[in-house]
Amino acid sequence: MRLSGDGNPIVRLKPGTHMIVCRNHSDFRISMLPPLLYYGRGAFFVSNESAGSHQACLYDRFMTNARNVLENISHKARKEAAMIYQKVSADMKFVDREKEVEKFWKDNDIFQKSIDNRKEGPTYTFYDGPPTANGKPHIGHVLTRVIKDMIPRYRTMKGYMVPRKAGWDTHGLPVELEVEKMLGLDGKEQIEEYGIEPFIKHCKESVWKYKGMWEDFSSTVGFWADMDNPYVTYDNNFIESEWWALKQIWDKGLLYKGFKIVPYCPRCGTPLSSHEVAQGYKTLKERTAVVRFKIVGEDAYFLAWTTTPWTLCSNIALCVNPDETYARVKAADGFTYIMAKALLDKVLGGIEREEGTPAYEIIEEYKGKDLEYKEYEPLYQCAKDAADKQHKKAFFVYCDNYVTMEDGTGIVHIAPAFGEDDARVGRKYDAPFVQMVDEAGVMKPETPFAGMRAKPTKKEMEAGAINCDVEVLKELEGRGILFSAPKVEHEYPHCWRCDTPLIYYARESWFIKMTDPEVKANLIANNKTINWIPETIGTGRFGAWLENVQDWGISRNRYWGTPLNIWQCEDCGEMMSIGSIEELKEKSDNCPDNIELHRPYVDAVTCKCPKCQGTMKRVPEVIDCWFDSGSMPFAQHHYPFENKELFEQQFPAKFISEAVDQTRGWFYSLLAISTLLFNKAPYENVIVLGHVQDADGQKMSKSKGNAVDPFDALQKHGADAIRWYFYENSAPWVPNRFKDEWVSEGQRKFMGTFWNTYAFFVLYANIDNFDATKYQLEYDKLSVMDKWLLSKLNSLVKFVDTNLENYKITETARALEDFTDELSNWYVRRSRERFWAKGMEQDKINAYMTLYTTLVTLAKISAPMVPFMTESIYRNLVCSIDKNAPISIHLCDFPKVNEQFIDKKLEETMDDVLDAVVIGRACRNSTNIKNRQPIGKMFIKADWKLDEFYTAIIADELNVKEVEYTDDVRAFTSYSFKPQMKTLGPKYGKLLNAIRTALTEVDGNATMDKLNESGSFELNVEGQAIELSKDDVLIEMTQKEGFVASSDKGITVVLDTNLTPELIEEGFVREVISKVQTMRKDAGFEVMDKINLYVSGNDKIADIVNRNAAQVKTVVLAQDIITGKTAGFEKEWDINGEKVTLAVEKLA
Repeated sequence: MRLSGDGNPIVRLKPGTHMIVCRNHSDFRISMLPPLLYYGRGAFFVSNESAGSHQACLYDRFMTNARNVLENISHKARKEAAMIYQKVSADMKFVDREKEVEKFWKDNDIFQKSIDNRKEGPTYTFYDGPPTANGKPHIGHVLTRVIKDMIPRYRTMKGYMVPRKAGWDTHGLPVELEVEKMLGLDGKEQIEEYGIEPFIKHCKESVWKYKGMWEDFSSTVGFWADMDNPYVTYDNNFIESEWWALKQIWDKGLLYKGFKIVPYCPRCGTPLSSHEVAQGYKTLKERTAVVRFKIVGEDAYFLAWTTTPWTLCSNIALCVNPDETYARVKAADGFTYIMAKALLDKVLGGIEREEGTPAYEIIEEYKGKDLEYKEYEPLYQCAKDAADKQHKKAFFVYCDNYVTMEDGTGIVHIAPAFGEDDARVGRKYDAPFVQMVDEAGVMKPETPFAGMRAKPTKKEMEAGAINCDVEVLKELEGRGILFSAPKVEHEYPHCWRCDTPLIYYARESWFIKMTDPEVKANLIANNKTINWIPETIGTGRFGAWLENVQDWGISRNRYWGTPLNIWQCEDCGEMMSIGSIEELKEKSDNCPDNIELHRPYVDAVTCKCPKCQGTMKRVPEVIDCWFDSGSMPFAQHHYPFENKELFEQQFPAKFISEAVDQTRGWFYSLLAISTLLFNKAPYENVIVLGHVQDADGQKMSKSKGNAVDPFDALQKHGADAIRWYFYENSAPWVPNRFKDEWVSEGQRKFMGTFWNTYAFFVLYANIDNFDATKYQLEYDKLSVMDKWLLSKLNSLVKFVDTNLENYKITETARALEDFTDELSNWYVRRSRERFWAKGMEQDKINAYMTLYTTLVTLAKISAPMVPFMTESIYRNLVCSIDKNAPISIHLCDFPKVNEQFIDKKLEETMDDVLDAVVIGRACRNSTNIKNRQPIGKMFIKADWKLDEFYTAIIADELNVKEVEYTDDVRAFTSYSFKPQMKTLGPKYGKLLNAIRTALTEVDGNATMDKLNESGSFELNVEGQAIELSKDDVLIEMTQKEGFVASSDKGITVVLDTNLTPELIEEGFVREVISKVQTMRKDAGFEVMDKINLYVSGNDKIADIVNRNAAQVKTVVLAQDIITGKTAGFEKEWDINGEKVTLAVEKLA
């Protein structure tokens, strides 16, 4: 046995025997592991960051401890005996261990057992928002899955039965687009040529493209849900439940067909709902048009502005604000214009003219109302022809308050077929319907721009498409009626599926009347019953959305989706809604028994018209796939056709969670449908998640090259590490920045510390054959440190329980991390000698039982967050010694708080100790005094004074000989003041330098007292009295020579850095011992080898070693200390500035 170079005992054991490691105290707040040990020259060594920094840690005592451990072990017996606990590796290879746990869960069906074990408990339902299986998981799905998994795990441990049915969103355009691409088709025309039936069959196959990947991903993340029996939105039972829901809505008169301006994707050939539009806005820079509209019978023009030049072919009116002031002006370009007076300078100020010439001269002013019905000449003949065919008046001025003075000219062009406001105002004036763009987004033949695209994509342009906007501007310029074409930057909606710019387009669609006064009022009222996390989403973003709710455009002119269940008579136009397969068979004479509720199969089913006996055919539309996902609460159970009790038991959900973009997606569709059918919120609690961004806060995308592959991240870090990062990093609703180094740091701070503390316990428990089931935790016999830890533990259990119950995730994670740090770096580090003690005395039992209880409890309360690591810890600590314990930590109850163990006074006192030590360390670290160098005295100023026991801990931690409490540290400290420029600059300007000088001359302590008493102090500067407050000065604590001070939390610590010869000598002794131990290791000596120690080349060091020979000999196993010469293995050292040669010689 010997000590390593840094003062730790080293034990070398013969091959085949167990390795025993004794560890010294390490520096405060530095984890004792890893590494627990390291190997060198045939021996295992323990690292020690601050050997010699503790007065009480004498080296001979550590040698005794090490020998005690050796005496407790019979090498041969230990080798042959089975260890109580499985040996724990101190490495951080969590990924491999997680795979073992994942296999254990699967082999033992732990998830299903967690459901079955709680069947008698209350139901806590979680709804899983269905992903699309034909798209790959991304890193954001890790965040959603770990939040959605954690809360149900916690509720299960609290005794709830938590059904978690997985689901798949299988309909919609994303699937169609994937199949189009696979088949080489482009657009609806080619799909219909190919055939709807084979196309639909491919869609059904395509949705499962990545099913295996999703299942593997979910399993790797630790996301527990019933994936063997998922709900599938294309399933006949699911669709039949939707048909029932749609019929309920139809029967209430809330499902209607109408012409309406809808956001429309010309590429997909289908409108989008308002919540779909919200997902696809992009910033565009585009040319707009300010156009001269010739006033009939006058040599004057209206100046009107539009952001969509392609709509000008459909212009049928202009619109002004009736309450605003308009002006007729003679402009410097020779034209006479009428436009808003407020915008004259902005619009006309840029006209080229001679210097000094005004841009315009006002001739006359009007109110907007005065211009109503004033006529102008049609801009394009095609629009006039269309209006004439309808025998409707056009090309005159409308009035409406939606026209603002913020942009443009105060006059807007009206094309009712392409704008919500335009259509509304047009209805008021009985405007003709003019639509010069077809459903493909192409200009019609009767326009001058036939075949051009209204809003082409970049890809279409590259393929030869012509941008109509550009050509319109050219044509207007050619006719001399384009005043200007300013470029503007604005947010423009794009199709979230294919990225095509949307156009607002008048078309026939089916709508659910969400604007019905009763429906809207119920929506708003039901939203107020939901616990939104954060609350601001419910009252702000989502609440505002409901206040301005629009009718839900529910139909899609596509193929792969739930067919709209409306049949219409070809003869009389009568319509009816079918609510079930049974009803369809009753009203049809050609419905197959095994009817599949998809196109084209349901399209072939006809019914007899109850009104005229004619033939009724299904309308061609399918419905918005958001209606599918919003119907999952009842459709997953095939309600109301079966499982009525099960649905009622599991409705509404207690908890859901998705990303913030779902406020206008799934969150809305769930609430809308539930309100329409049941007038009840479908979920009680919802955690809204922010998006995952790159390290710089940028949106991740493959094109930018900053996307993180979730499988790579999981393989690198493991699921627990990423889960922990998302819990601890920031509040869930805040955008999460993702970086590998940050994940690793979180893993190290919490998981690494927890795992290493557990490894420490297992190592020594196996050495001592300690079986926790054979002992009791006897509180009255515990030490102060034990009672403190158990108090902190039970306070933590209460805190975690309360916070998870209230969905406070980040607060929970940070509390767990802080506790684990104190467990390892305070309790265990200060208690290690107890584990090394000889025999199995009561104090050692207490230490083992306290640490064991803490580790098991900590594992249980952490289990919902880091399910893999805690499973490993639990099964080794508990299942290995208690065969009656649940086989998985996730089958355990959440720990109950033992209120009797909570001692807040004790916790507060230990917090004071910790605060003093942390501040003291800051003092020590600010000096150049090494940790092995003892310090004579420290002073503490605080509003508390600790007794001898706690004071000794502080002294031990800081390696000081004496601690003194004082009410006044002014003998050692003072304060300096500098002017605060941002407050004093504007006030005193020229006096600043004089104030700065005056501040250097004040009595620091007296001035600080004055500030604390009255909030200000007075200076006399150049004969002027100047009063300064704390806001006017920068305050810094200063130390007097020979002392170093630091303050925080109302505590001031002062270290006396004046070192006496005795203290300096003690520091030299510890340094010499450290160097000798290093040389023993480097020379390859055996642990128990006796040596001679040689000191040469420095009389000062030689004298110090000789004066302390007894201590040096004992610790380094030296038989003799010889000065003035060397022999054996030698090395030159610089010890505190003294050059010396040391040599070690092994004795035979």
